[in-house]
Amino acid sequence: MRTHRPVRAVGLAALVLALVAGLVLSVAVAVTIGPADLTVGTVWTVVAGHLGLANSDVPLLRDHIVWDLRLPRVLGAATVGAGLAAAGAVMQTVTRNPLADPYLLGVSSGASLGAVLVVVAGIGSGVAALTGGAFLGALVAFLLVVGLAGRFGALSPTRVVLTGVAVGQLCAALTSFVIIWVADPHATQSITFWLSGSMARADWTALGWAVPVLVVVLAVVGWHARTLNAFAFGEEAAASLGVEVNRLRWLLLVGTALLTAVLVAVSGAIGFAGLILPHAARLITGPDHRRLLPVAVLAGAIFLTWVDTAARTVFEPRELPVGVLTALVGVPAFFLILRRREVRG
Repeated sequence: MRTHRPVRAVGLAALVLALVAGLVLSVAVAVTIGPADLTVGTVWTVVAGHLGLANSDVPLLRDHIVWDLRLPRVLGAATVGAGLAAAGAVMQTVTRNPLADPYLLGVSSGASLGAVLVVVAGIGSGVAALTGGAFLGALVAFLLVVGLAGRFGALSPTRVVLTGVAVGQLCAALTSFVIIWVADPHATQSITFWLSGSMARADWTALGWAVPVLVVVLAVVGWHARTLNAFAFGEEAAASLGVEVNRLRWLLLVGTALLTAVLVAVSGAIGFAGLILPHAARLITGPDHRRLLPVAVLAGAIFLTWVDTAARTVFEPRELPVGVLTALVGVPAFFLILRRREVRG
């Protein structure tokens, strides 16, 4: 029986550098893909011009396509992919459930319901209103999960997960009810497409909300990476090592809820990315979160960058929901990961 050998420190540094280079190259190439005739050199020139690093002689139309249309969308996909991977890795550890992902505790469904209510009620406009509605919905769903799970027994990870599934289904049903109640074909089509996952609304304003939240949550999670390793041995073992289990659990779950809410406000519900990417990263790095988190985050960013590129170009001029493609890719990948884990013993 073979045992898993995680990459060593030197190998990890090389892997992270390779992933960073791969992410930068992926973003640059993804921006060029589409009906307009663009090159990587054109993309770099436009970016350098807007950052004041060089004078750009790119025609105004191409400059608009790169800077205002494609680049924010590609960066949005990378941000969402990185956030989902990080949130999935944290939730799988904190709940000690390998099937956990950002949507398991009903947070995503609550965020979707909150955002849909904002759209239907016409409260505000733009990403700020959607983010606010999504975060309130996620927070209400999260508090409902914790309240119900604690009311009917000890607040164990299994009970929280089961309650989260129930609350998620309730929020999904209420979302469907709201969509049917509106009875506006255009609004229904837009909301349904958004709930299936779409980066079409990603712009610089959306990135202005999502990127800072992602950076803060990643900093918090990274700071507690060593402590997260103790959760793998159970709460009692973690407590015996001096970990403040309850405080850390709440800190990470609330941070995950906030991050998920912002990501849902930007992209809608994109499934499987937060479930599969942490498992794929563990096959390379092992369970140590100091190694797992950077690899999972970078891999998630690259993965969703290319999935979104395929979603907007493969069936052009039609655009597929990103969530559909992540499911089509994620389901077979999940079974392959299960198979490899079984082979490894």
